[in-house]
Amino acid sequence: MGYTVFRPDELQFQVAQRGDQRRSLAPLSGALHNTRANIWRLPPGVRGSRHLEHVQEEMFVVLEGTATLLLGDPPERVELPRGSVAVVETETALQLRNESDAEIVVLIVGAPPEQGKAEHLPDVD
Repeated sequence: MGYTVFRPDELQFQVAQRGDQRRSLAPLSGALHNTRANIWRLPPGVRGSRHLEHVQEEMFVVLEGTATLLLGDPPERVELPRGSVAVVETETALQLRNESDAEIVVLIVGAPPEQGKAEHLPDVD
């Protein structure tokens, strides 16, 4: 039997390696074998990269604040208040944004744990 427990007050956030450096993440993927997961913090006005996953489906769980997802092409704006869950299928353009006045915290889970199979798309307003 194996397990890992992540407690909010023990998470270690680090600056994102690419994209907007105001974003930070607490990596959870090291404890996972068949999925990838991170907890992301986005200050007000910050956007993740707009992209389309060819292999990985993604799930977004809003832990704090109100997040906005842009989904599809042309993009549909979907507001996600705290406690919301959005599941995004492969081949769906998406972008996570914080259009609110407060920090948001979002758990993002992707499966399978493939990296480098996403297509980065131009940002939109």
